[in-house]
Amino acid sequence: MDINVTTLEGKASGKIKVSDEIFGLEPREDLLHRMVRYQLAKRRAGTHDVKNRAEISATTRKMYKQKGTGNARHSTKKAPQFRGGGRVFGPTPRDHSIGLPKKVRQLALRHALSAKQASEAILIVDDLAVKKAKTADLRKSLAKAGLENVLVIGGAELDKNFEMAARNIPNVDVLPVQGINVYDIMRREKLVLSKAALEAIEERFK
Repeated sequence: MDINVTTLEGKASGKIKVSDEIFGLEPREDLLHRMVRYQLAKRRAGTHDVKNRAEISATTRKMYKQKGTGNARHSTKKAPQFRGGGRVFGPTPRDHSIGLPKKVRQLALRHALSAKQASEAILIVDDLAVKKAKTADLRKSLAKAGLENVLVIGGAELDKNFEMAARNIPNVDVLPVQGINVYDIMRREKLVLSKAALEAIEERFK
């Protein structure tokens, strides 16, 4: 399969051959859904916590005698029905992550790339380098290429000027090729890959 190569300004710069096993699959929504769910569950901190009855600092003295008052039987003020008492079945710190086999995660990434290619939302650029770290200049270049909501994947090391220029542009994410993932690919309308990133991706799936 051949994909057109352009510059950051949107000018044509030839074509490049890509692997059908990475960019030519029939996208499976179930795989993409499982992978996004896996990623979002894994990033949850799981630090939410409340105090139960045993953790409340209060007197353990019985509120009043068991019989003869005409009131319900109670023990201490730590009981959950009283103001300041412990909470019943409240959240406690835990790990929210779910399991997903490595082969499934790798396949989901290939399906995410294929989904972008099927919708003609992939753009290959020669190089992700700019002379000056000017956000306004980069914004104009991206606008000319029709890139307003985009994930940009560079090589193993990103150009510092490009990274700094793109930092303050809304809806533009920049990642090195090591950080490519299904969630970030699917949450942006378009995907921009540098030639270096494309080579690293194909090498990764050999």
